[in-house]
Amino acid sequence: MTRREKSQKCISCGVNLIEHGYVRFPCPQCGTELGRCTACRHQSNTYKCPGCGFEGP
Repeated sequence: MTRREKSQKCISCGVNLIEHGYVRFPCPQCGTELGRCTACRHQSNTYKCPGCGFEGP
């Protein structure tokens, strides 16, 4: 699976990233592309990078 494919779902809740307001960004520690949905961003739900284990808000 490529980095782009991994970011097609929210890293926090697993929903497909198709709605307006989602974001894709590189992991601050290893650069793996991560994606988060609008709801998880607004609620500050935690996420964990599958590449290095970095955890963020």
